[in-house]
Amino acid sequence: MKSVSKTVFLKDVFLCSLGAFGGPESHMSVFLDQLVRKKKYLTEEDLIELIALCSILPGPTSTQTITSVGYRTGGPVLASLTMLVWALPILLFMGALSFVYTLVDRLSFLQESLRFIGPMAAGFVVVAALRIGRKVVKDRFTALILLVSGTFSYFFHQPWVFPLLLVGGGTAEILRRRRDGTGEAPRPRDPVTLKPRWGYLGVFFGLIAASLTIRAVWAHPLAVLFESFYRYGYLVFGGGQVVVPMMFSELVEINRYMSAPEFLAGYGLVQGMPGPMFSFAAFAGGMAARGAGTAVQLAGAVLGGVGIFLPGLLLIFFVFPLWEDIKRISLIKISLAGINAAAGGLLAAAAPQLFMAAGVSPVNIAVTGLTAVLLGVVKVPAPLVVAAALGAGAVTSFFTG
Repeated sequence: MKSVSKTVFLKDVFLCSLGAFGGPESHMSVFLDQLVRKKKYLTEEDLIELIALCSILPGPTSTQTITSVGYRTGGPVLASLTMLVWALPILLFMGALSFVYTLVDRLSFLQESLRFIGPMAAGFVVVAALRIGRKVVKDRFTALILLVSGTFSYFFHQPWVFPLLLVGGGTAEILRRRRDGTGEAPRPRDPVTLKPRWGYLGVFFGLIAASLTIRAVWAHPLAVLFESFYRYGYLVFGGGQVVVPMMFSELVEINRYMSAPEFLAGYGLVQGMPGPMFSFAAFAGGMAARGAGTAVQLAGAVLGGVGIFLPGLLLIFFVFPLWEDIKRISLIKISLAGINAAAGGLLAAAAPQLFMAAGVSPVNIAVTGLTAVLLGVVKVPAPLVVAAALGAGAVTSFFTG
């Protein structure tokens, strides 16, 4: 692997964060464009493997994926910096928003300016799905795996479906290869030596035990908030769309830290912002700790952001080095074709889901199609496409407002 300037790499991560609208599936298309096709930090096959790996783990999928790219490029230090550059800008914005939440309802012009972001994100995913589909479909069998994975993930949105489909795709490929007699025979003793970094896993489970214990014996609001957000981080598979219902139930309906309109106003705004949707935790943590002074509210915002991202970071630090060794094992090598095809199906299903969420209309169809053409045919850089969508939304809002 060629030597990479850490500064240049982090600049590219920052560019990814600026164009990362629309949820984890759209984020993957930005990674594919910026980190694979333009800068060649890794191959498309490598990125697909990382997407599949992170989809199996609990936590924010796109954040774990780009953190894994940082780990692969420069080790754990660069991985940590990658996560900071990727998530910190939107975390700071959402944390600050908790102090001026009364202004959220007055930001209608800003929200109207984001009207084309949804269909634009669908266009991003269309291009990514086509590019990845060409890589993962090796034959009719992998095409069938992609089709089945995409169909199931489109109709069944439960978090457990995603890892199940990935494991199922890998298992199907192993069985197919064994039936055809093309799979490698298992060796009596595999030469691959696994060296797990148990310390990271120890910290992961240690924080679970410590946060639960501290919450039980010392019901301070900050202790309660850290335990809650850390729990969200290790229990949820997928993106922010999955964790938000859990947060709403606990923070609004049970503990009444904020009203439903306040929660939804912050959530509505973060959906139109670039970066990981888990950053909504900084807003929710700040809002939950308000009324106890500025320092406590600031601590609540920090603990919300740190708590929800920390489990995913610790899991990547444990799993990624292990994965680099595990995938050299014969059965895992055989299964990768099926796992990658299933991952391609998950991404393909996201395009119609994003489009339907944005609303079916002639304008949105045109925006999605134009985005796909600009990215896939004209090769316009993703940040410029995002800027154009924001500009078009602002102009439209001005003349129709």
